[in-house]
Amino acid sequence: MAGGAQLSVPDMRRAGRHPVELKTIVEHRERGDILLHVVNISVQGFMIDNAETLNRGDRVLLRLPVVGRIEAYCMWTKDNRAGFQFERLLRSDDYSRLVEQTQPNPNLRRAR
Repeated sequence: MAGGAQLSVPDMRRAGRHPVELKTIVEHRERGDILLHVVNISVQGFMIDNAETLNRGDRVLLRLPVVGRIEAYCMWTKDNRAGFQFERLLRSDDYSRLVEQTQPNPNLRRAR
C-alpha cells in the first residue's frame, strides 16, 4: 500500500500561477499554528517562502480570503520555499476574486 496523501487533484503543475502577497496562519496537527507567507497561487495550490519548519508530506489547514478554510499538503521543499497542493481545486470565480484581493501590486487591484 502506497504511503502519503491520496489527493483528488490531478498533478497539473504547469497551471498558471499568480503572484500574491498573503500572510496567513495555518493549523498544523503537530506544530500548532504557523504563520506562512504565500507568494504565488494557482487553482491547484500555492508556494510559500518561509518553510523552515515544514517537510514534504505535511498537512495544513488554512483560511483564504473568498475561499474560506481549505486543507493543503506539502508536495516539495527547497531551501526556505515549499509548494502545497490543495485537497481540491478552487472554483474559478473564487480564485479570480482571491487573486484580485491578494495582488501584491495595489495599482493592479480594481477600485471598489
